[in-house]
Formats: sequence, C-alpha cells, structure tokens
Amino acid sequence: MATAAQSRRYVRLVSWIAALGGLLFGYDTGVMSGALLFIGPEFGMTPTQEGWVTSMLLVGAAIGAMSGGRVADAIGRRTTLIIGGVVFVLGSLWCAVAGSVASLGAARTLLGVAVGAVSIVVPMYLSEQVPAAVRGRMVSLNTLMIVVGQLVAYLVNSALAHTGNWHLMLGLAAVPGAMLAIGMAFLPDTPVFYARTHRSNKASAVASRAGMSQQEVDEIIADHAAAEGRGQWQALRSSRWLYLTVAVAAVIGVIQQVTGVNAIVYFAPTLMNQVGMSTTNSVYTSIVIGLVSVVACWVGLQIIDRVGRRRLLLGGLMINVISLVVLAVVYGQAKGHPGLALLSLVVMAIFIASQQAAVSPTTWLLISEIVPMRVRGVGMGLAGLALWGANWAVAQFFLPLVSLLSAGATFLIFATLGLAAFAFVRVMVPETKGRSLEAVGEQFRQRFERATRS
Repeated sequence: MATAAQSRRYVRLVSWIAALGGLLFGYDTGVMSGALLFIGPEFGMTPTQEGWVTSMLLVGAAIGAMSGGRVADAIGRRTTLIIGGVVFVLGSLWCAVAGSVASLGAARTLLGVAVGAVSIVVPMYLSEQVPAAVRGRMVSLNTLMIVVGQLVAYLVNSALAHTGNWHLMLGLAAVPGAMLAIGMAFLPDTPVFYARTHRSNKASAVASRAGMSQQEVDEIIADHAAAEGRGQWQALRSSRWLYLTVAVAAVIGVIQQVTGVNAIVYFAPTLMNQVGMSTTNSVYTSIVIGLVSVVACWVGLQIIDRVGRRRLLLGGLMINVISLVVLAVVYGQAKGHPGLALLSLVVMAIFIASQQAAVSPTTWLLISEIVPMRVRGVGMGLAGLALWGANWAVAQFFLPLVSLLSAGATFLIFATLGLAAFAFVRVMVPETKGRSLEAVGEQFRQRFERATRS
C-alpha cells in the first residue's frame, strides 16, 4: 500500500503526462487563429474556404471522439493515447508541408482524429485513475493544459508573425505529440480497464498506488461484473436510464460550445482585424485571450472541488450571456473607433475568463463523471461527438453568419443559446462533487427509473 505522500506524487505525475493531450488539443485548435492570416493570402482563400480549413480539424475530431472511447475499451486508454501522440506527430508534419487548400484540409482532418480521440480518452483516463476527492482538480488539469496549449500557439504565432512562416507554426505541434507518446509508454492503464479485462489484482494494485479506497476498487469490479456479457450498444438500447444519462452528457458537451467560445478562440484576430487593427497587432490580441484563459482556468482548477460542478457551471453560463449581450452592442460600433475596439477586446476577455474558469472545466469533467461505467466507451464517444459537432458548426458558420447578419446579431444568437443551456443545467444536471463514478451512475439510474414509473 502506497503512503499518502507517494500516492499524491504518483497522481500528479500521471495527471501531468496524460494532460499533454490537452496541450496538443489546445495548440492545434489555437494555432490557426494566427496562421490563417498568412495562409489565406498565400492560397487566395475565400472566407468560406478559411472556415472550411479551420473546421476540418473539427470534422476529424468528431470522428476521433466517436471512435476513441470504443478503441480505448478495446486496446486500453494508455495505448490509445500513445497512438494518438504518434498521429499528432504525423498530422502536424503533414500540415507543415501542405502545398494546397485541399492538402491542408486533409492534414487537418487527420490531426483532428487525434484531437477528438485524445479529448475523450484523457478525461476518461484521469477520471478513472484518481480518487474521487481530487478528481475535479486532476481531470480539470486537462482543461488547463488545453488553454496553455492555446497560449503557446498564440505566442508562437506572435513570435513568427514578422516572418509569416505558417509552416513552422503548424509543424511545431509534433514536439508535444512525441512527448505524449513517450510519456504514456511509462504509465499503467486505469483500474477500470484492468477490471474490464479480468485483471482484478492489477486493478487493485494501480488503484491502491493512486490512493483509492478498497471500496472504490470493489465498486469498479462489481459494476463491470454486472455488465458482463452484454455489448455496450445493446446495453444502451435496452436500458432507458442508460441512454437518457448518455443523452444528458451529450447535451452538456453541446453546452460547452453553444455560447460561441471557439468563435473567439479561432477568430479573435480576424474580428479585431475587421474593425481596423493591423494584421500583426491582431495576431498579438490572441496573447491577451490566451493569458486570460490560462489564469482563469487555473483559478477554476483551485475551486472546482470546493464550489462544485453545477454551481460553477451555472455562474459561468450567466456571465457568458451578459458578456455576449454587451459585446453585441459594443463590437457593432467599433469599426473606426479605437476605443470601442479596445473595449470589445476587454469584453471578449471577460467572456473567455468565465468560460475557462467555469464552463469548460466543468463540462469536460461532468461528461467524464456522468457517463455510466457499463457503457463508458460508447457513451463518452457519443458525448464527444456532440461536443465536436457543435464545435464544428461554430467554426464553419461563424464567419458566414457575421457576413450575413452582422457580428452583433451573431453574438445575440449565442447569448440566447446560453440562456437555454442555463435552464437545462438547472433542471437536469446534479452535483457530482466528491462522489464515486459508480455513485453518480446510481443517482441517474434512480432518477430516470423513478421518472419512468411515475
């Protein structure tokens, strides 16, 4: 039995290495915000083509998210993350040498498959690998690494802005990809995967090393024994409470995207360029967004296990809605007015702060906690598909909507969707703080079975 100090060190090591997947996720989604300013003129791209190249990563991510959970169930969470790191390396290098819009789009799609798979499997790995008491902080470390990755992308873009070298901007993602693959090779898989593959002794040993109680280990083994012999799709179709629970997790994934966070992440430089900032200065505005994201996410990481997931998510959504309404008014008047342009950037920063301190970490965490153990692979995949599908829609249609309706009207649409998301969370999402994954699943089972009987 590991001592408490040994368990804490082990959990931190495991969490930091696995969270390199979040760093890659953040870098590859953030790097296009600056690189696009140089790729577009070089290839003579239209706004629709710019949206297409950006969103193809998200098409691949939807595929990766849908398949990543099943692959992780089949070959293990650890092996899936190693393969994901290798694909990151290959996709990044392909992006760097792409010579046409079609080639870049294809490379971004391959990269997206790795992004989507890793975005699901890292929270799955972490939520299954650490004790309930610290699960919020450790799983949310992945979200912190996402915004750190985005900040690194913004800094790289800014450092290379004077050269216009978008090839290097995109290719540098190969470095953390290699680090993820190598680091995961030295870590074990999770107790849940070992229980699924009938290695109870190994499950107990890994769980004990992480400081989990014997009760948590027994619940994991018992839950998988109860589901023995039934396929996950069969279990999902035949059990109303299971598919309703997965549906709630999928809606939570959509909630992360419906207020348009990635419209700001992907297109903040483009938006600021449209109201009069120079191309180089527009790239630099991403650093502001990135710094705010990292600080806010770090704050969220410190409080999520104390405040609770549900309360934090509701507060973040409400600040999002208010910020979007203000932004709709201010940005619409900002063209040719430097003061209003600067105010628009400040409001964007407030919006990003509430998103990264509250909405993003709680949604990723809740998805990893809510999906029941017996349909873990399929359920996480479906929730990830919903999240990445919403992300794709924002990336693909944001700039065309701005051209068609105006930026102000588009921000008001996001605000309305944010209000709908707030209402859903109030009614359907319970608090999961400090509870084992099995206990969370049992709460949903009782809720939906009671609703069926009534």
